[in-house]
Amino acid sequence: MRIDSCPIPATCSYCSSDVIYTSNAAIYGKEYGNGRVYKCTGCDAYVGVHTGTDIPLGRLANRELRQLKKRCHSLFDPAWKGKKVKRRQAYSILAFKLGIPVHECHFGWFDMDLLIKAINILQQSEWHNLRS
Repeated sequence: MRIDSCPIPATCSYCSSDVIYTSNAAIYGKEYGNGRVYKCTGCDAYVGVHTGTDIPLGRLANRELRQLKKRCHSLFDPAWKGKKVKRRQAYSILAFKLGIPVHECHFGWFDMDLLIKAINILQQSEWHNLRS
């Protein structure tokens, strides 16, 4: 699955309510970044979009899923931001360990089970060594 070919959410996967394309001020109180988001009309699920497009950054996420994605990034990002490995290489390693194609390795598209699996991998000593 390529990120740019994933579907635009129309119905919430959590509560089955309609999803609207709106300003992210509806969530944050003022616009941030590109200012756009897909937001469920019935619960707290939402997802931002790629700048200059209406393409979602990932799957619609409730609070729990957003927290898991943030945890993944907090464990993953220091490896490539610290310049121990290149970003693409870090995603390749993680994709291999998860058993998924590298082009599907994007935290925004992971479901809860895959996020938890990624967190378990990212907490292992191999990743700790990449971060330090």
